Amino acid sequence: MNTIDFFEAYRAENPSAITIGTFDGVHVGHKKIIENLIAKSEGLDTMLLTFFPHPRMVLQQDSSIKLINTIEERIQLLEATGLDTLIIYPFNREFSRLKARDFVRDFLIDHLNLKKIIIGYDHRFGRNRTANIDDLREFGQAFDFSVAEIGAKEIDDITISSTKIRRALNEGDITTANTYLGYEFMLTGIVVSGKGLGNTINFPTANIHIEEDYKLIPKQGVYFVKSMIDGKTVFGMMNIGTNPTVKGINETIEVHFFDFDRDIYDKKIQIQLLKRLRNEQKFNSIEALKAQLQKDKQTSLALIQNHHVE
Repeated sequence: MNTIDFFEAYRAENPSAITIGTFDGVHVGHKKIIENLIAKSEGLDTMLLTFFPHPRMVLQQDSSIKLINTIEERIQLLEATGLDTLIIYPFNREFSRLKARDFVRDFLIDHLNLKKIIIGYDHRFGRNRTANIDDLREFGQAFDFSVAEIGAKEIDDITISSTKIRRALNEGDITTANTYLGYEFMLTGIVVSGKGLGNTINFPTANIHIEEDYKLIPKQGVYFVKSMIDGKTVFGMMNIGTNPTVKGINETIEVHFFDFDRDIYDKKIQIQLLKRLRNEQKFNSIEALKAQLQKDKQTSLALIQNHHVE
């Protein structure tokens, strides 16, 4: 997949079939749209035009919005779909004021060599989002491209899926979230130094720092997880929380990997969440905490027996 994030200098050489959207989560519904695009491309190059930052971040200054994927994770997931080209347009206020006709002519035709577009029945675009799919069909006649509509049920399913995924993650329901995603929800970050408590109780942890503050972090608690490190699948358990037993304040993400003793400080790793084990708890003593961690480990080891190791 060719990924383009320097849009102004880009001109597509070949005619393209395009779909447009944020595609946060790249979940089962999104993949159906891309499969539809590829199936109906009729030899045209397949292309997804997406936006980053999220339009709400720019237009509403909505710092509370949390995304299922970071932009790097979104690229990673889209690479596996079979798309020819991913266009990541740097959404800004100037772009939001562009008239619909200018967007079609100057962006879709001049830059992306549009010949076919597959879009949702309720898609709105252009300045103040005033243009719809009927306007797009008129532009298609004027600029010689065809328009294929994604039906109401399919779009509604996608909207419902995104809502359910975010709700499930906020509630710690990883099983439901992963079902709608079609893959295991991931957290990607850098391993940084922590306070070292884990080493003192024989449960050393990798402390994960996620740079992107817009990334949705699931409900605090203990999770059964896995990671691919240096080409090997490693299982473990992860705590998201404040470590109340030792009077912690700030939320941290800490992973204890099983049978693993390599130095991974400063390494970027990706954690896949498989199952939520329990809420974070405040224990009366370090010994009580250690006893619970032993139980969590035994529960996780039992789960490994039922999990397909890639």
